[in-house]
Amino acid sequence: MDMDDLVWQASNYRGLSPGRVSLLLEHGHLDLVTHVAAERGEWFCAEAAVEELCRSGDFERALSVMEPFVVTGWRAALYAKAEILLRAGCRTEEALDLVCRDEADGLSTGECCIVAEMLGKAGRIDEAIELLAPRLNESSSLLSVLVEITNGQDRDERVLELIAPRADRARQARGEEHRDYAFSEAQELQAQVLERAGRADEAIRILRRDITGHRFLAPTALTVYAGLLARHGRLEELRVLAASQDAHTALDIYAGALRRHGRAEEAETVMRNAIAADDWVGYRAWLSSMLLAEGRLDDAIAVAEPGFGWYDCSNLLAPLAHLLLDRPEELLRLVEHPSVVPHYGHEEFQHWWRAWALAGLGRFDEAIAAAEADPRPWADLRIVKADLLRKAGRLDAAADELRALGTIRAREELCEILILQGRAAEAIAVHPTVTEQRAAEPKPAPRGENGYSLEPPF
Repeated sequence: MDMDDLVWQASNYRGLSPGRVSLLLEHGHLDLVTHVAAERGEWFCAEAAVEELCRSGDFERALSVMEPFVVTGWRAALYAKAEILLRAGCRTEEALDLVCRDEADGLSTGECCIVAEMLGKAGRIDEAIELLAPRLNESSSLLSVLVEITNGQDRDERVLELIAPRADRARQARGEEHRDYAFSEAQELQAQVLERAGRADEAIRILRRDITGHRFLAPTALTVYAGLLARHGRLEELRVLAASQDAHTALDIYAGALRRHGRAEEAETVMRNAIAADDWVGYRAWLSSMLLAEGRLDDAIAVAEPGFGWYDCSNLLAPLAHLLLDRPEELLRLVEHPSVVPHYGHEEFQHWWRAWALAGLGRFDEAIAAAEADPRPWADLRIVKADLLRKAGRLDAAADELRALGTIRAREELCEILILQGRAAEAIAVHPTVTEQRAAEPKPAPRGENGYSLEPPF
């Protein structure tokens, strides 16, 4: 087992992908997954097998699955082993010995986050806080971890003490030439801790002062404030916010809150009025998605239709199509609507959605014709054909197409088909190894001393 291969797998989602491993487990092949993890050094097999074994309480077997990966010295595997020991419940010290060092200064920022999380899971919250506290100025990620691990641990007052100076710094930085972006989220985290401590009114009051005074750096501060108002039923304040601040950010939160309070017609009216005043793509996207969720496909299309020809039409068309991928009849109605003519490089989506809908309706020949009509196919047409055969329920024919093709990608797709057919061992045998996958990766172009490619631009 090679650490470089493991890093490459984890970074690129290669080897047996998490989705294919999940499919194996869904079909009851835990023993096969654990075997493949050890035999082929498949990281995602190891991760998924460990999770399944820990869930069933078989911690010793989980440790045996992870051990070959730990031996490589890869830190991700080391942390995974520590996680197993923590979940076992009686081996806390052993787990912490794996990830903790004698001197906190020896930890990178990322490692400090992981050790703090481990201490939190072990119930040693105060130690985690003391590890993080002197290093909070290094990165906002440390502040986020502090908030996360102390949730529900009765340490909110201590956390607020640590957040306060960073939040104040962010407020002051708004008016300074050199803004302190490192802690731009501190105000939001402060509000989050106040809310969970039962001090929502105080959180709202502080954020209101920041918003109205424009004393905030992170653009998400407005979203956080609007969300606070929505969660606590402050609908009138939320309406005023949407009218006086950035309506593109807050209006959909207001409309969503109205809908959750049983005022769906009012929410629809609010958004239709907004479209009439400012025909922004975001308003149409939100309203069309809401109407589709209510089963009003024709109304959803009517709302989105005027924007189908806009430059960013995919922001309107794609959300509707994605919601209908498992409803082929309605998807076909959408993509065959006369106004659905994507522009500016989005044409391929129309071909793919139409082909997918036709295959789902069992109209395979028409689906292939739709795919072939795409002047810029999104993948090898033979892979596309196999995918459409699978969608149409013709697994044997799909498998035959992929076997005949025989490429790395085809073998990966064939693996899924064989799992669905109940032929898991054959699926593993046909799936390319990590070595094969890496060998098939395109090699980066050679570069000169100045960093520019040495290959000709033609």
